[in-house]
Amino acid sequence: MSHLCIHPHPSKAVYHRVTPETAGWNYLNFEARRLSKGESWEYETQNCEMVIVLLSGNYTVSSNHGKFETINGRKDVFSGVAHTLYLPIYSSFTLKAESVHLDIAYAWCEVEEAFPAKFVRPAETPTVLFGGDNASRQFNDLVPPGFGCSRIVSREVYTPSGNWSSFPAHKHDERRVSKEGVLLEPVQEETYFYKFQKKEAYAIQQVYTKDGSLDEIVRPRHDDVVLIPKGYHPVVAEHGFHCYYLNFLAGTDQSLANTTDPDHEWIYNSWTTMDPRLPLVSAEMNETKTL
Repeated sequence: MSHLCIHPHPSKAVYHRVTPETAGWNYLNFEARRLSKGESWEYETQNCEMVIVLLSGNYTVSSNHGKFETINGRKDVFSGVAHTLYLPIYSSFTLKAESVHLDIAYAWCEVEEAFPAKFVRPAETPTVLFGGDNASRQFNDLVPPGFGCSRIVSREVYTPSGNWSSFPAHKHDERRVSKEGVLLEPVQEETYFYKFQKKEAYAIQQVYTKDGSLDEIVRPRHDDVVLIPKGYHPVVAEHGFHCYYLNFLAGTDQSLANTTDPDHEWIYNSWTTMDPRLPLVSAEMNETKTL
């Protein structure tokens, strides 16, 4: 089994935990947590900024930055768009489950600058259809570049069954700046957190470098996490099952700049159509009934 593909602990409330120590990198922490109605989670971010993504259910958050509440949380990731809560350094909060089942994922990293807390609802979340032909997919940009934070970037990606995603293959492991001072590529660590419409489904993901120091192919299933410490990292969804993954990135810059595998550059100019199955989700799908 690859050390890059991490399976969940289904019997634990915190069913995923990734830290710089466990992943062997410098910036990004990640957890996924389930709570039942009435259960609470208290936390202090200390010198870290944090992003909390609602996967399913509803919650209320009481914090030193005010109160935040979801009332139209989706029943699962294929039933609408996420709510996203950004909390800056030295935030203290209590998150309480207001639905029968609550599923959240969150990431944090150490930063120096304080930004305002921000709560982004589904209707406020930018949605982008990207790629083409059988490399078409949907981005929901939860924490895009320019969001108003120090390091974290987050987006959820929907890949229709049989399609390629994170493709053409790209990397972000070497900080490069042009002569004009434009950031061409940051150093960023990344997690892919997968969910599928049916638990027997899977995706295939390759993580590789041009020098061959890393070249692995993994098969993530429902609730698995794949670590991207470096290298190119394309994905393909199993035929018959739509694929969801939630990306968190953190590193030297709050950016999505990257470098494409030069063998794949030509593909950008080859696309002629957008997959008619897209978009797979929209903010209008979010539930308004009790979850």
